[in-house]
Amino acid sequence: MQNSYDNIKQGEKGALLSIAVYILLSGLKLAIGYFTHSAALQADGLNNATDIVASLAVFAGLKISRKPPDREHRYGHYRAETVASLTASFIMFVVGLQVLYQAVMKFREPEALSPDMTAAWVALFCAAVMYGVYMYNARLANRIKSGALHAAAQDNRSDALVSIGAFIGIFGSQFGLPWLDPLAALVVGFIICKTAWVIFRDSTHALTDGFDASQLEQIRSTVQTTPGVAKIIDLRARVHGNNTLVDATIGVDEQMSVAESHAITEEIERRILERYEISYVHIHIEPYEYADSK
Repeated sequence: MQNSYDNIKQGEKGALLSIAVYILLSGLKLAIGYFTHSAALQADGLNNATDIVASLAVFAGLKISRKPPDREHRYGHYRAETVASLTASFIMFVVGLQVLYQAVMKFREPEALSPDMTAAWVALFCAAVMYGVYMYNARLANRIKSGALHAAAQDNRSDALVSIGAFIGIFGSQFGLPWLDPLAALVVGFIICKTAWVIFRDSTHALTDGFDASQLEQIRSTVQTTPGVAKIIDLRARVHGNNTLVDATIGVDEQMSVAESHAITEEIERRILERYEISYVHIHIEPYEYADSK
């Protein structure tokens, strides 16, 4: 339990890092974009400004998920992290659609003056910074198994791509190719929407108690091969934030003592923790006659 709380606390650091970087980069892009007359860089800056809200949602979700169980939340508040991922996907959808809309509108605009190359180098610098944030959050999310931080990392990567798109557009306009700007924006917009869809799909799957069937079969095999288990009557698993909960009902020899059957449950818990790093396992025991299986 304490280890889960510690992991969530580490995840909060990643969310705070995203918020701080977004604040700095959005201010830089908006200012440089204004003075260099770069619409692409200003749009990128506005994109980062909206990402601050998404990162705040992730941070809030992680903060709430760290609350201990109470009378109304016996399983704790871990699902607040998944709700935060879902919220982040909605915000990413909106940003992606906005980028697509602005790109289409820009195709219809008359050719404008090329912005100063300073805007292009700022966009490239910001892309490098944001990619570094993505690498940090992605590694941390994998280590602590945080869905919300994973969503934040995907958002970081999308923003790095947006900045690269802005760089390509601004750089291309210097050579009489203004159409590169909206074309790059279209590609980036589709990437953002696709990333949002993946996060939305995974979040809703977890919130509706969906679980990977192949992993459940692996857990079933582990339980079934545990000495003393005569039959698996029921086996379920679900994801709560960065935790997996396993519920199993097993049949054991009806002649066993309470101490002997309890020892079987402890062995099952040990095996599952050792092989899958799942520490939340609830085992219900029922008497089982071997003759019934013939």
